[in-house]
Amino acid sequence: MVLGQLLAGAGLAAGVTVGALLAEDLLGGPGLSGLPSALFTGGSALAAIAVGRLSQARGRRPGLAAGFAFGALGAVGIVAATALESLPLLFAAFVVYGSGTATNLQARYAGADLATPERRGRALSYVLLGTTAGAVAGPNLVGPTGVVAESVGLAPLAGPFLLAAVAYGGAALVISLFLRPDPLLEARRREGAAVGAAATSSSSASSSALSADGTHSDPGMTAPTPPAPARVWTGEVLTGVAVMALTQFVMVGLMTMTPVHMRAHDHAVTVVGLVISLHVAAMFLPAPLSGFLVDKFGTRRVAVSAGLVLLLAGGLAALAPPESTLLVSAALILLGLGWSLGLVSGTTVLTTSVPTSVRATVQGQADVAVALSGAAGGLLSGLVFAWIDFRGLGFTLAALSLIVVAAVRPRRARTPA
Repeated sequence: MVLGQLLAGAGLAAGVTVGALLAEDLLGGPGLSGLPSALFTGGSALAAIAVGRLSQARGRRPGLAAGFAFGALGAVGIVAATALESLPLLFAAFVVYGSGTATNLQARYAGADLATPERRGRALSYVLLGTTAGAVAGPNLVGPTGVVAESVGLAPLAGPFLLAAVAYGGAALVISLFLRPDPLLEARRREGAAVGAAATSSSSASSSALSADGTHSDPGMTAPTPPAPARVWTGEVLTGVAVMALTQFVMVGLMTMTPVHMRAHDHAVTVVGLVISLHVAAMFLPAPLSGFLVDKFGTRRVAVSAGLVLLLAGGLAALAPPESTLLVSAALILLGLGWSLGLVSGTTVLTTSVPTSVRATVQGQADVAVALSGAAGGLLSGLVFAWIDFRGLGFTLAALSLIVVAAVRPRRARTPA
């Protein structure tokens, strides 16, 4: 899983770094430069459903491998669209490219399938950590991959998507060949074995008790009654989804417009790539810390911390002088850290509170909400940026971060039946 995420991280970074710049060049202005981000996050919503259902039916391995393969196909389509200067093909390819983003995120669930409850946060965080190397390297390869693209007659901004095609294709191959045994199928097998053992023990105890009373023991009478199906979408699960969706909205909104903001103030593309690298590193590198905090202090406290860190990120981005690479970088680092805290806390809830019989399906549905939230953040960020500039965007997203805090209500004490 870690090796697959290392490769997938490089594919993820291409759209994050130059998607908005590519759209700005082709569309001739920044107003709709958030559209590629909206398209590939919207495409990731569709892919989240497909990957979740395929994983539920056949296991994590085929679901993740197929998602990464479609991400590679989308990257190839983007390269072809830039060569042909075709906007319809470009937009359609960005939707398919979103499959890689969705799969990259869904992979974190596989890390927690076989973890014990007290270490679940850290287990899934190790898979997120695997994304770090590729995701940090990707933005810094904008220059070199641009040179490669120019050497074959393509636009320089198409270069990162050449890298994405190779990276996502490699991730699909690694998962397909080496993710054995399948973590979700193995977790389901172990859960079934445990339930069967408990049922057998209960049946034996009932038979012994009846025999001791001198009553005839009938196996049909002592079979345990199947438990009623549990309600899946509990308040806890809905809160976890809300935290992930809101942190995704704030993160995508601010991250998408930062490259446009920096280039408008004469920052070099290599500097933009470095800032995005630091942001992506802050998204994934602190994942083990986020997992440790979740395991030690609980999901609710960490979710509230996520909202407060995102508030600081938006405020700093709004107040930082445009020419200050240091302060803009600090704002993006805080943005990544807040996202990490929100994602790990929400993911832990979805893994702990949902049974394996429907876990992958529910997780896929939850990631649809996360992806649609990110799509809205990417699209609206361009419109807000064009309307009230980057400072207004930063303050707006800082205010929205308080909703993350408000969404995490204190757990109510239960009245004994």
